[in-house]
Amino acid sequence: MSEPTSGHLPGTDQSEDPRELIERIAQRRDKAALAALFSLYAPKIKSMMLKLGASNALAEDLVQETLLTVWRKAELYSPQRGAASTWIFTIARNLRIDQLRRQSNKPYEDLEKVELVSDAPIGVSVVEQHQVVDRVGKALADLSEDQREVVRLSFVQDMPHSEISRALGIPLGTVKSRLRLAYDRLRPLLEDLQ
Repeated sequence: MSEPTSGHLPGTDQSEDPRELIERIAQRRDKAALAALFSLYAPKIKSMMLKLGASNALAEDLVQETLLTVWRKAELYSPQRGAASTWIFTIARNLRIDQLRRQSNKPYEDLEKVELVSDAPIGVSVVEQHQVVDRVGKALADLSEDQREVVRLSFVQDMPHSEISRALGIPLGTVKSRLRLAYDRLRPLLEDLQ
């Protein structure tokens, strides 16, 4: 089984169906079919690789490797599983992932020897956090019950305004008005915390 050359062969028709080209490669090791696939897909694969962060040289290498894989594995392509372009781009994507894995040069670390720094806050931080919580609690107590509920749902429950509207059975404009009024009231009480 001979390997394809990377150049274009004369007489290749770029309007040919990629599925038929792959079948010709699988059945007859047709180099003209590979050249036609190269003309069709090389620029697209290179563009995809560049968008995925590959350098120009690496993108070109991955194009070559992708089409060489198509040459070697053409008999594995099944039109029932998807379009020829999908199969080709999947090969390209997988080669890029494999290349990134090979590129990873992080040394192995024995987990038993790794010392972890505790995320637990220390002394002064704990006191400051309690002071902030107390101030926010007092500021929220100054709000009306309706405003407090909307603020709680928006910030604590992380609900979008439209969901708050549905949950409380009030118009969306009312939700926004209550939040705006609450902000106006809370801002002067808490602006130095930012």
